[in-house]
Amino acid sequence: MALRTVTVLGSTGSVGTQTVELLADRAAFRVVALVGGRNAALLARQARELGAELAVVGDVAQYDELREALAGTGIAAAAGPQAVLEAAALPAEWTMAAISGAAGLPATLAAVARGRSVALANKEALVCAGPVMLRAVAAAGATLLPVDSEHNAIFQALADGNRQAVEKITLTASGGPFRNASTEEMAVAQPEAALRHPIWSMGAKISIDSATLMNKGLELIEAARLFDLDETRIDVLVHPQSVIHGMVHFADGSVVAQLGSPDMRVPIAHTLAWPKRMTTAAPRLDLAALGRLDFAEPDLVRFPALRLAREALQAGGVAPTILSAANEVAVEAFLQRRIGFLDIAAAVERVMEAMGAPAADTLEEVLEIDGEARRRAAAACAARAA
Repeated sequence: MALRTVTVLGSTGSVGTQTVELLADRAAFRVVALVGGRNAALLARQARELGAELAVVGDVAQYDELREALAGTGIAAAAGPQAVLEAAALPAEWTMAAISGAAGLPATLAAVARGRSVALANKEALVCAGPVMLRAVAAAGATLLPVDSEHNAIFQALADGNRQAVEKITLTASGGPFRNASTEEMAVAQPEAALRHPIWSMGAKISIDSATLMNKGLELIEAARLFDLDETRIDVLVHPQSVIHGMVHFADGSVVAQLGSPDMRVPIAHTLAWPKRMTTAAPRLDLAALGRLDFAEPDLVRFPALRLAREALQAGGVAPTILSAANEVAVEAFLQRRIGFLDIAAAVERVMEAMGAPAADTLEEVLEIDGEARRRAAAACAARAA
């Protein structure tokens, strides 16, 4: 049987490293390219382990380290934004799109243009540039495979293809580290506490988004676009055990839920092997040992980010782009201790109110608005820090 060709965009990040782990145990894949950000040493180790044909580091300052680490291996090395785009455009049957933030948009679109399967872990691709991305997918005949555990759960629950009978879907949220915290406690929370997720092991940005529930808001927007649903047909429930990842409610009263241990290797493996299945080392779910599953409505007063995401989706245009861009800047400001935890959502709301919901038809227009939102968010954070 021919080897399946794969490329991993963002291989040195959280999702990327778990993807590499799954690939390392298989003889059924041929790695065309690995693309990392700044960690040249890790990227070189991954490339050697997988026998990749090409390794690309986004930061040109890390090129010499990467080239030297791969000397004599036969693995080509490259660096910089143009090299990232060229790697994404190489022929591969399956591409993991895991470069976080708006920075991953051009590479994700380059992979989509190949017209093959793209495993989407960069939710900002659909949040920031949803219409542009979906038009590109349709034009190329590509297949988007959702990697986020919640969207992957809905994708699996819809496996019978009976989408016309769907009444609504439910995304679940763990509630993050501040699920039971008061507003007063969150007001003085430091980054260390916000990064201490009770269930998932994730990168810094997504961990903070989980703490504010902005992550669930971004997922709500992504779900609306992935599954072509009005936001009124997408519910969010806090489910602290993180065992049920998503549910689909059908017209006959049936609810189909996808369950599994909170381990990102499960949805990654599902997309990697799709439409088949592959074995993983993820812990098996033991419902008897778990004993109970809890659910609650999210508190939109303590966690306004989820409200802001719904408002952005309702507003239309590129309001979601503005939401996401402002949030990225505010999260970074919090991680640098320049603003408080509650200031994140406040800064995002200020930028959304100032910019409204302009239209954008091209990636260039989207990125221009994204840049303006970032500038305004930086100013809002500076004002709150003053």
